[in-house]
Amino acid sequence: MPLRLHAPVVLPCDPSCTVLRDAVVDVVDGRVAHVGAAADAPEFAGEVRELGGILLPGLVNAHAHSPMVVLRGLGGDLPLLRWLREAMWPAEARMTPSDIGAGMLLGAVEMLRNGVTTSAEMYFHGPQLVDAVLRAGSRVLFGAAIMDLPGMPWRPMTDEVSRWIDADGLRFGPHERVELSYGPHSAYLLSPDALAAVAGEARERGALLQVHVAESPEEDRAQRASHGSVPRLLAEAGVLGGRVLSAHSVHLSAEDVALYAEHRVGVAHCPGSNTKLASGIAPLRAYLDAGVPVGLGTDGPASNDDLDLFEEARLAALLARVTSMDATALRAADALLLATRGGAAALGRDDLGALEVGRWGDVVHVDVDDPAFATGLDAPDDQVLANLVWASGTRRVKDVWVAGEQVVADGETTRVDRRAAQAGVAAVSRRLRG
Repeated sequence: MPLRLHAPVVLPCDPSCTVLRDAVVDVVDGRVAHVGAAADAPEFAGEVRELGGILLPGLVNAHAHSPMVVLRGLGGDLPLLRWLREAMWPAEARMTPSDIGAGMLLGAVEMLRNGVTTSAEMYFHGPQLVDAVLRAGSRVLFGAAIMDLPGMPWRPMTDEVSRWIDADGLRFGPHERVELSYGPHSAYLLSPDALAAVAGEARERGALLQVHVAESPEEDRAQRASHGSVPRLLAEAGVLGGRVLSAHSVHLSAEDVALYAEHRVGVAHCPGSNTKLASGIAPLRAYLDAGVPVGLGTDGPASNDDLDLFEEARLAALLARVTSMDATALRAADALLLATRGGAAALGRDDLGALEVGRWGDVVHVDVDDPAFATGLDAPDDQVLANLVWASGTRRVKDVWVAGEQVVADGETTRVDRRAAQAGVAAVSRRLRG
């Protein structure tokens, strides 16, 4: 049924981060059909919901490994490479497809309750992961993780996702909730030839390629020694064409940033994970100034340790300010756009991340009955945005719609019993520990 949402404040997340007062959002056939002042709205035949508070587009998590909720807290005080080798990889080797489904289900529930309607996931056992997302009612860009390790050759993993795309298409599911992509892990787990081959498969199908780049100073020393930098390696191998998402991208030079801008490489900035693992601080302001598309990612919930994109937005802005010693380096509006429109752009998607006609009707309702909004919604635009980003965040997310379907009502998911999903993850975690 067509749906009209009417609220005191609507944030379409257009490039100027406009604040609309007393406005409506119409969703017809799953897509936004109208956004604007209620006084100028066209006649509407459908359900009308009168809401208090703020409406904004569903947040876009540009890089995650959400099934790792089953490993949350494991090895939490180790640096990146030790954390991977000593804690994560041995535990992940014991995970079954059903374990990954259980983890993704709770991850999707957690994200929806935090206002995140889309996540780009790099992980294993895609059918179980995708099924969990469809059960929850959210969206996913699934990047099949591709590595070249003993017992895990890269070519069969690549061929598997190619066959899946060829069979089911790049996007499928209700209102295109699923997009398939390629996830070559990194330049230190794949050779340049392998990376080039995977990139060729992705370009042939118009698919996104998700890859970890320069996350920590230690991880790809050999690649930097032989090629000068990981971005240069990717460019020389012919990877930087088509749709490419560079996750983390912490340790890049000015020349690397220019290379990304030239090839329109998207960046998933993951400040929470990068600070927790002491990996470093990405040059966010340099990316934005160069015109590189940048979104925000939580990374995995075992390295962050949550799936809260509002928290990432705050942290990204704080780090940009303190590293530049400039309190104007990133405004509240800029941070909000990174979590919405920016994430969609980084993923090469122009149908997500904003309340604009033709985009999917993924909408978040933030309740303002909270001390964070005690100054009122009649405050100046900048103050309303500041209170949303700096003071409120996810805790006042009340309702969420994906393609016009309500998937969170009064703070709880409508399709999935949250407590049952938590119990499922607890059972998996106990078995993995045992």
